[in-house]
Amino acid sequence: MEQLLGFAVPGVPYGCAYAVFAVGLVLTYRATGVFNFGFGAQAYASAFVFTWLVEDHAWPTWGAFVLAVVVLGPGLGLVFDRFLFRRIASTNTTAKIVTGLSLLVGIPALLPMVFGNANLVGAPSIMFNPNTVYVHLGADVPVNGMYLSAAILTVAMLVLLVLLLQTTTLGLEMRAAVESRRLLELEGVNAQRVTATAWAVSGLMAGLAGVLLAPTEATIQAPDYITLMVAAIAAAACAALRSMPIAAVAGVLIGVVSLVAQGYLPTSSVWYSAVLPALPFIVLVAALWVVPGLRHLDEATDPLSSVDPPPPPPVARVRGREIDRVVRTGWWLVLGAFAISMLTWIPRAWETVLNQGMAYSVIFLSITLLTGIAGQLSLAQATLAGVAAFTAGQLAMHAGLNFLAGGALGVLAAAAVAMLLALSSLRLRGLGLALMTLAAALLFDTAIFPAQSVSGGTGGLSIASSWLGLPLLAPDGHAYFVLALCVLALCAAGVTMVQRGTIGRFLSAMRGSEIGAAGIGVNLPWQRVLVFALSGALAGVGGTLLAIQQTVIAPGQFNYQLSLAFVVIVVTAGVGTVEGAIQAGIGLVVIQELLQYAPQRLQGLTFVLFAIGALTYSAHPEGIVELEKRRWTARAERALARLRSEPAPATASGRS
Repeated sequence: MEQLLGFAVPGVPYGCAYAVFAVGLVLTYRATGVFNFGFGAQAYASAFVFTWLVEDHAWPTWGAFVLAVVVLGPGLGLVFDRFLFRRIASTNTTAKIVTGLSLLVGIPALLPMVFGNANLVGAPSIMFNPNTVYVHLGADVPVNGMYLSAAILTVAMLVLLVLLLQTTTLGLEMRAAVESRRLLELEGVNAQRVTATAWAVSGLMAGLAGVLLAPTEATIQAPDYITLMVAAIAAAACAALRSMPIAAVAGVLIGVVSLVAQGYLPTSSVWYSAVLPALPFIVLVAALWVVPGLRHLDEATDPLSSVDPPPPPPVARVRGREIDRVVRTGWWLVLGAFAISMLTWIPRAWETVLNQGMAYSVIFLSITLLTGIAGQLSLAQATLAGVAAFTAGQLAMHAGLNFLAGGALGVLAAAAVAMLLALSSLRLRGLGLALMTLAAALLFDTAIFPAQSVSGGTGGLSIASSWLGLPLLAPDGHAYFVLALCVLALCAAGVTMVQRGTIGRFLSAMRGSEIGAAGIGVNLPWQRVLVFALSGALAGVGGTLLAIQQTVIAPGQFNYQLSLAFVVIVVTAGVGTVEGAIQAGIGLVVIQELLQYAPQRLQGLTFVLFAIGALTYSAHPEGIVELEKRRWTARAERALARLRSEPAPATASGRS
């Protein structure tokens, strides 16, 4: 028994952080209808500022706690509500998820730029001295100040929240706001005040969770808080995003069970190396399959939701004939100039960068197909790219296939994994589907890709030149550029054909209204499986190209954080168009390369810029680049109209 307690007690701080985090997610969702993916970034921000103030500037612990948790936590929540989520329609689940992902990607990259790249270590315990033992459980199980602080603060916070929601008028109003803010306002209640209060309270809980976790980690790093968020999501899913007590209990159990299993399992077993790190993700998948309430997260309950306007069409469909002719001619001229330049005068370093951009563009086309055309949001596209790359590498190493032949089989493997993912989530929509794909990405990232038999371990797989199949196909030569350009052109043409064909019309109908699409005879399960398979194949093609270009296939190249960032990047450029995916891929690598000449402090600016662009998705779902093209097209058409002394056409001016 004492051995069990000895393993369980160290899991208490983790479990308490998971519990506070999970309750904050449930509170935000119940009161505002938003599942806040940016919650992990809020927790990281509070932990970062708290440790920075105490360790680097010698603030007292209580003063740093007040500023980082009591002030910064609710402040971020209020900013998110006032300037972002309040502007999103209650039924626009995709916009809510994309906005949360933008915060999750952007804030951790922004903080080192603001506060410097300090190596933050040694976060203190909040209430009691972590080096002092206050209680003994049994004879040999000490409870120090860190464990005691976590338990007391967690219980106090949960009691206050339950009292707030169950016994006060504000709690009743917060529960009613998620059903319909508009109807709540018709009853004379200030719905904005109610939701702002919920955001402030959830921000306070995010800050508290971040500071609770900080002393348990050697350094303050953003990936730890994203992992914290996933465990909390699993706990919240066990409660169907409704019951805060169940979410809290589930969070504590996940933290304690993880440490107990870590103590009992042999370190050399596959259970320890693969299954144990994936425990939160296994719990999340099980909850998504078993808990009925998670299948209906995105069913509209707001009777006034139908007043929200549809997104504008792509500018290519509405611009005038003269402008369209000029643009198409310009595209061919730019493509020709790009190809000639790559084969003649562009330096080898920049040739490598642009080759990498084309590989990313192919991966991004999979997001265009899946999200832009079909309206299905996947957070596992980098994972699917990794499936193809590692399959090709293993086949080349062990079966003697050249990398291109192995890559073809890898593409089929990626499509098969995507199909399995679609089949396992047929009854999930919107948020549920996003959570399922996130769980799959994390499962591969923690349990499958790091395995020696898959990726060769942390060092990855090195691609031998003999594996490439063609003697001239060196990853740093012109032959690779020709291959990448041809593959990108074929993939772009394929996505365009799908978009304009019968399948594209079915997918567009499914994106607009699944009920309406089913009513006209569209087979929704088949269409979802088909589009997931096609997008998985595209991601696999891009992953294979990326592996050839980089010559080393390592797990870090295809981790779940990149899957999240990829969605943000493509949404910024324009998720609904083929050219948006290409612009996103080239823009990503060009910005990253240019920032190599900037001070070290600005190295993370790439993701900050894309995150800022994606924050406008709710107002401009066509993307910032597409929006600017719309504006410039409108100006050009007005200029042509003035030259002809004609009224300016209203087609392209739309939403500017």
